[in-house]
Amino acid sequence: MSAGLNLAQLQAVNHLSGPCLVLAGAGSGKTRVITHKIARLIQTGLAAERIAAITFTNKAAAEMRERARQLVGKPAKDVVICTFHALGVRLLREDGAALGLKPQFSILDTDDIVGILKDCGGTTDAVTARHWQWTISAWKGAGLDAAQALAQARDDNERFIALVMAKYQERLAAYQSVDFDDLIGLPLKLLREHDDVRQRWQQRLGHVLIDEYQDTNASQYELLKLLVGQAARFTAVGDDDQSIYGWRGATLENLKKLPQDFPQLQVIKLEQNYRSTSAILRAANAVIGPNPKLFPKTLWSELGEGEPVRVIACDHEEHEAERAVARIQSIRAGSSAAGGSGARFKAFKDFAILYRANHQARAFEAALRKAQIPYKVSGGTSFFDRAEIKDLCAWLRLLVNPDDDPAFLRAITTPRRGIGHQTLAQLGAFATQYKLSLFEALFAHSLSAVLPARAVSGLHEFGRYLNELEHRARHTTGHEAARAFLDDWLKTIGYEQYLHDSEDSDKMAAARWGHVLDFCDWVAQRCGGQIDDSGGLTTEREPKTLLEVAQTIALIATISEREQDQDVVTLSTLHAAKGLEWPHVILAGVNEGLLPFKPDDDGPAEALAQRIQEERRLMYVGITRAQHTLVVSWLKRRKKGRELVPGQPSRFIEEMQLDADTTREDPRAKLRALREEFARRAGTPAA
Repeated sequence: MSAGLNLAQLQAVNHLSGPCLVLAGAGSGKTRVITHKIARLIQTGLAAERIAAITFTNKAAAEMRERARQLVGKPAKDVVICTFHALGVRLLREDGAALGLKPQFSILDTDDIVGILKDCGGTTDAVTARHWQWTISAWKGAGLDAAQALAQARDDNERFIALVMAKYQERLAAYQSVDFDDLIGLPLKLLREHDDVRQRWQQRLGHVLIDEYQDTNASQYELLKLLVGQAARFTAVGDDDQSIYGWRGATLENLKKLPQDFPQLQVIKLEQNYRSTSAILRAANAVIGPNPKLFPKTLWSELGEGEPVRVIACDHEEHEAERAVARIQSIRAGSSAAGGSGARFKAFKDFAILYRANHQARAFEAALRKAQIPYKVSGGTSFFDRAEIKDLCAWLRLLVNPDDDPAFLRAITTPRRGIGHQTLAQLGAFATQYKLSLFEALFAHSLSAVLPARAVSGLHEFGRYLNELEHRARHTTGHEAARAFLDDWLKTIGYEQYLHDSEDSDKMAAARWGHVLDFCDWVAQRCGGQIDDSGGLTTEREPKTLLEVAQTIALIATISEREQDQDVVTLSTLHAAKGLEWPHVILAGVNEGLLPFKPDDDGPAEALAQRIQEERRLMYVGITRAQHTLVVSWLKRRKKGRELVPGQPSRFIEEMQLDADTTREDPRAKLRALREEFARRAGTPAA
């Protein structure tokens, strides 16, 4: 099973006796190490169900699950491979009763949270409520509750948000609901305060593996410590040079603490890179060099020297985009001026244009459209962010947890069932007065005293239909039965007609209905045990009831649209590109003020230094996405608001320590080469 592993990888796979930190440089085969370690643990007699591998995305979990299955076969399906948040759900579904949570609690999405915060803070402004949400999320990630946040608030604004947070938490408890931050915070509270639960989980988990360890926040680290206990049987895999999520609470302090909290920690470095050429890795090592090092390492490769990294100075954004398109076209045409050893990778999907901020995509989109080059913008609208999918998820959430008031309000009004806003307002006032959920209030005997008989009858009809749906969902298992259930439900509530009534064009309504059918296929697939939410990786599991699948839906970030199978150029922010790779990469807009990004408020010198270090790590991540060729472009003039201002090359370009004679592209020479190439090919089909 260990064939093909290098010495450092073998050492990481075979260290089973205690805590292990694997410092996995970019492209060094970390997923391979994790899956081989799972196989090794099973080989030594540890039951598969006692192994947990924790990732940060559903896609990473599915890929790891598939690779583990290929390596060890059937036992892999019993390994707990999931995200931190999914593990949190598992803990709370099983033991949340100790915190007053029912097993059928709901997980609220961003829209629900903003709506509740607007109500708690007495505002109608969604932007203000969203800022409150970010602040509260940061506090929760740091392990603070509302009282602790209030105690350490730095100004009146933070004190007000802490008071809003207290009301918000009360509302979540009343709704039997949690937000995503609670999926870490509440399990942490559970394990801290309940010895019996903590001991049971520590005995259950024989070994815990954590992927992308550098992306953990303070609460996730504390949760890990409580899960592994004194035995400390865990493997943390990460790279301090790729820590780029400080803005969402990830902290390198967790890497610093590991040797202090676990003195017996074994540190193993993976420095051999299997992705990039030596020229690219030299630039990457040089860029990251100025950053302080927790664990010094140097990436190296046996893939050869490769093409030199090239730097291009562009007049402005449109010029930069034109040159990127010209480069893609020249490599696809097989031009020797463009790509040497990398020229054999010529499909559109072999190219990526990476940048610091979303707004930088516009010029590239325009240039690619003009050249009729297909592309995708990474990080587009999530499938689950579409209004029609949120509508259906609200119904399913309500089947799982009838006390979920936000889901109740969305379901009862989408489509409308003859129940007006006035009726719902009176029902809400009644529920608040008697401390009931809206669903509980609906069946209260005294409701008829405050609402007309017709309104009560309509509410009762809705309640009875929900109860009937819940009963059927609880007993519906398998692909065909689930699909029949969903088709019947959508027909009964008239959802297709509702979409046509809601849209101005039949074409738009049909597109939205297509999304609904895709969603139903996806749910039915999971009920049948066939799971594919990872971009084409299908895994076999036990069939589930529709109600069990409904419990998991809030955790799934996106439905797969198999984007990686499409032959398109990728446009992506550097943050979204982490973990991915392409033969040809263009790193765009590498200017002072863009990368590193310069905020309006510089702040204290220490904070500024830390920001620059994180931006340098972001540049390092961008460089190490490239396999064969890398071009770095910067702007002589760039847009700032509505003005064009002089541009300066980023300090990171100089830090790459490139040989100016071999890296500066001469546009005139390249143009001549292109003209000669196209003249030679005149009369033949385009490549």
